[in-house]
Amino acid sequence: MGKYCEDLTEMRESFRLKETFVWITADEKRDIEIAKESIRQQRKELERFVRWHPYFLVTLETYHLDEAEIGRENQRSEPPEIVRRMIDAASKFGIGPMASVAGTIAEFAVEAMRDAGASYAMVDNGGDIALLTDREVLVGIHAGASPFSDKIALRIKPSSSLRGICTSSGTVGHSISFGIADAATVISRSASLSDAAATALGNAVTDAQSIPNAFSSINHVDGIEGALVIYKDVLATWGRIPEIVRTK
Repeated sequence: MGKYCEDLTEMRESFRLKETFVWITADEKRDIEIAKESIRQQRKELERFVRWHPYFLVTLETYHLDEAEIGRENQRSEPPEIVRRMIDAASKFGIGPMASVAGTIAEFAVEAMRDAGASYAMVDNGGDIALLTDREVLVGIHAGASPFSDKIALRIKPSSSLRGICTSSGTVGHSISFGIADAATVISRSASLSDAAATALGNAVTDAQSIPNAFSSINHVDGIEGALVIYKDVLATWGRIPEIVRTK
C-alpha cells in the first residue's frame, strides 16, 4: 500500500526499529515522535512476552491465551495489551497472532497520536495502515505485477474514527501467505482486525475461480466494512469500500 496526498503542510517521516519499518504522517513533529515512542514501547512489550512464549511467534493457528498466562517459573503473568489484541483479531479467522502484528503496532501508534490531540495521523507499517484523518486522502494500492498496481487508490473521507486499511499479498513482500493474490485489502475500524482479515482473505485466493468465494473467509466477522482482491487483471470487491479512483 502507498499513500498519496497533495497537502504540502503535512509531515512524513520514516522510522525503523529492528524488523519494523514504518512511514508516519502527521501535521506536527511532536505527533511523529509520539508515534515512534509508541512503537518502541509496544515492541518492547511484545518482545518481553515472546521471550517466554516463543510458540506465539511461529504458530499459524489460533493461540490460546490461557496457555500464555503461565510465565517465568510458572508464575502467572498478565499478557500485555498488544498480545491480547493480536490474539483477539487473529482468532476470528483461525490463524496465528503474528498475522496481525504490523497492523496492531500501527494502530497503537495512531491511538497514541490521537490521545495526544492529533486529528490527522497515519502509520503505514509495510502496507498495513492505521489512519485518522480530518481531510480527504488517497490511499494507493501496490499489487506487484498486476496492471492495477499503483494505478488505483481508495478515496478516504474525513472521519473522527480510526480506520484500518491493510493489505496482504502472495506475490509481494516476505510475509507468509498461502494464496496467490497480488493484493488482498481489508477495511475496518481496527488496523489489527484488518491486518488479520487481509491475511485470511489472501490465503483464500488460490486461483481466479476462487475469488468470489474468498470473501466468505472474512465476511462473517463483525467490524469488517469491505474488502478488495487484485489478482493479475482481475479486481473484485465486497462490502462497503471507499470510492476507487485512478491515480496519476
